[in-house]
Amino acid sequence: MQNLRNIAIIAHVDHGKTTLVDRILHQVKLFRDNQEVEDLILDSNDLEKERGITILSKNVSVRYKDVKINIIDTPGHSDFGGEVERVLNMADGVILLVDAFEGPMPQTRFVLQKAIELGLKPVVVINKVDKANCNPEDVYEDVFDLMFSLNASDDQLDFPVVYGSSKNGWMSDHWQKPASDVSYLLDIILEHIPAPKHKEGTLQMQVTSLDYSSYLGRIAVGRISRGSIKMNQKISLVKKDGSIEKSEVKELFRFEGLGKEKVKNEAIYAGEICAVLGPQNFEIGDTFADFENPEGLISIKVDEPTMSMLFTINNSPFFGKEGKYVTSRHLRDRLFKEIEKNLALQVKETSSADKFLVYGRGILHLSILIETMRREGFEFQLGQPQVLVKEIDGKKHEPIELLTIQVPEIFSGKVIEIVTKRKGEILNMENKNERMHLEFAIPARGLIGMANSILTVSEGEAITAHRFKNYEPWKGIIETRKKGSLITMHTGTSIPYALDKLQDRGKFFVDPGEEVYAGQVVGESNRADDILVNITKTKKLSNVRASGTDDKSSLAPAVKFSLEQCMEYIKKDEYIEVTPKSIRIRKILLNEHERKRANRKEDN
Repeated sequence: MQNLRNIAIIAHVDHGKTTLVDRILHQVKLFRDNQEVEDLILDSNDLEKERGITILSKNVSVRYKDVKINIIDTPGHSDFGGEVERVLNMADGVILLVDAFEGPMPQTRFVLQKAIELGLKPVVVINKVDKANCNPEDVYEDVFDLMFSLNASDDQLDFPVVYGSSKNGWMSDHWQKPASDVSYLLDIILEHIPAPKHKEGTLQMQVTSLDYSSYLGRIAVGRISRGSIKMNQKISLVKKDGSIEKSEVKELFRFEGLGKEKVKNEAIYAGEICAVLGPQNFEIGDTFADFENPEGLISIKVDEPTMSMLFTINNSPFFGKEGKYVTSRHLRDRLFKEIEKNLALQVKETSSADKFLVYGRGILHLSILIETMRREGFEFQLGQPQVLVKEIDGKKHEPIELLTIQVPEIFSGKVIEIVTKRKGEILNMENKNERMHLEFAIPARGLIGMANSILTVSEGEAITAHRFKNYEPWKGIIETRKKGSLITMHTGTSIPYALDKLQDRGKFFVDPGEEVYAGQVVGESNRADDILVNITKTKKLSNVRASGTDDKSSLAPAVKFSLEQCMEYIKKDEYIEVTPKSIRIRKILLNEHERKRANRKEDN
């Protein structure tokens, strides 16, 4: 029973976690020699591969020296805190993977802090030691300081260190001693990560994640913390509110390699991670317990949301042209399906049947959901992101984030100026590897729209990361986007001649030949107020040719925003229209007279 290890991997974006897992899978000969295998096995979702981030936790298991090692992947971004909480509940130890050049990063700190609080034993892997100018010894000191600052116990501070290069497929006890494979790391895991404690008693298994099969229905995944479970066993489902439902295990699976293996005639014991089919109406955090004497486990606590966005149906003139799912019923069903497995997300219905308030951990958390829905064929609109304000002791409080920015020294002054204008307070500055490492405390609303400005002034060199700190008293008014919008007057096709004549009014977001509609935001004005433009106007043809009239127009390229940039850019009287093929910005009121009337009411 003790031939088992459950280990979670913690790493910052792009520090080589997924590559390391690929190497381990190859090391234990999980694939046949002639089998074709894709790289980045854990990042199976298209969005994860494109962005190079882990969003959903996944399980793989390997067998090494007759010991089964369950490897649990963790998201590195604090926006996915909901995933992190659940995943770490399944592990007995963690691998902390750190880049030998960059050292521990802010997002790593977020997940590591959760692991330390849960008392998990860490194994530190300093990766990419083949990189030029890397400092493995300094990084080791930084990791120790970080663990110490997170109040790690003496046992946790006495962590083993492994050096290596996932890319080149080796791990060893010293960075100047390359090995031929990653077996040294696997040996360290067996030696230092404790086997799960076998608790005698009746069944207790907490549901930590959900799987769904169109053939089998909802599947509960979790770790058995006490007793055992087998097929056809009668069990109780203990809900978060303490209510109990009786049920039965219809099918049972354990994780083997990259898939699941059906378990028919044997029991699965405490410490093992398994998937159970049969019980209905379960949610994440519920407990499967003994049929006769059910005892529930403490429910998983998740960081609360800090941001909300309005989701509504698409009512633009181009409604239904590109999307497959366009009605409020489609939108409602999809959002409520998401909260079943996305713990940190909340959805609230509004007084209007076609508008929903969606609460999440940040811009990235919400944008991943939006991008996923868009790829599934949904068409909808989004309002401006709003931070969640709390009333504490009769005073207005807002969420504060710890922001870290790494930037070349020559740009640091401009970056500090941008952050302090948004009510950011500087906490720390130090020079590391020819880069300034800046730390700030900043209101969450100050982060909205800031990324674009920082990337512009640092010529794309700045690396930013943030994590939730606490709620503090309201910091006052923050200046946001100063410039107005260029709004098209007519529906039609944008004409190069018209765009050329209007270039002095501002920057355009649309290319010549694009379909636009009246009320759509087609550019950013040079002035503070909105300007109406006619970009569908064609050149008048006459039979008199004047000199210079046939000059070729030279248009500046259109500015194209990503989804996150749009979310950070829009004002409160604007919507983002999201379809499977397009992302457009529009005024909520498309009619100019209605907009003027609304503005007059606000002024009064």
